[in-house]
Amino acid sequence: MEGFPVKVSVQVRFRDLDALGHVNNAVYLTYFEVARAAYFRRLEEDWVARGHFILARAEVDFLRPIHLEDPVEVGVRVVRIGRSSFDMEYRVEARGEEAARGRTVQVWLEGGRPAPLPQAIRARIAEVEGRPLSEVPLEGGSGGP
Repeated sequence: MEGFPVKVSVQVRFRDLDALGHVNNAVYLTYFEVARAAYFRRLEEDWVARGHFILARAEVDFLRPIHLEDPVEVGVRVVRIGRSSFDMEYRVEARGEEAARGRTVQVWLEGGRPAPLPQAIRARIAEVEGRPLSEVPLEGGSGGP
């Protein structure tokens, strides 16, 4: 899965399936969460345990069904960094074929309010991504998250 610095294998569970025998649409967000948690562990910072990120938005494009016996891999990368938020992009593959893609927006909070993303976190994201943040599209100066 080229271009995704963090990848995780996911075991499809029987409870993930809907009445049609394929993975239910809501479960894809859980698969994204598993990949996002692996990404955050790669950042290796104490702030992860303090829970300063919230998930502000999630979107999923479903491309093909996933079934119980399908081997599944989820890749995640940062594709946008703003003042207080960043976007992560996901690719879900089943049996080596793209089954879904998605995007989430994470917002950094301090005192329960959006705050500028600390420089230390920006630096670690650049390390995990393996490229300078200048190569990650930056949000315009809107002042929002």
